[in-house]
Amino acid sequence: MKTILAILQKAGGWRPNLYLKIENPPYMELVIEAVDESGPCGLPAISVCHYGEQNGDAMRDPEMCFELGVAGGAHLNPFYWRNDYAGIEQWSRFIREGNYCYHPQLHAQHESFAKTWDNNLRQQGFAAVFTDKCIVG
Repeated sequence: MKTILAILQKAGGWRPNLYLKIENPPYMELVIEAVDESGPCGLPAISVCHYGEQNGDAMRDPEMCFELGVAGGAHLNPFYWRNDYAGIEQWSRFIREGNYCYHPQLHAQHESFAKTWDNNLRQQGFAAVFTDKCIVG
């Protein structure tokens, strides 16, 4: 997720109140925000989401949540994927009853999707159109 990391760097890095809203017509707006809870490994987490609208409701298309790691250089590790239009919600890494749970095949799918999505975001120019005006709050 090099594009998302570049946007985060331009925004001054991760912080608990991080909320970025990037409008880039004709594409759906992109929202990047800090998640209230840490990720499954206890690291800071962010949500990256395209929002559409259906019947007046905000619809995620898609949303992915990532842990922000810094060991070995800044990187994003996915653990959640959701698409409201398709009615799908997936956790590839999570904590259940105090135990770390990991679905290797689903996590590999999340990593693959994230790479494709990141390439699309780069090609669509989301990092290029990011300015301080995209920082909400």
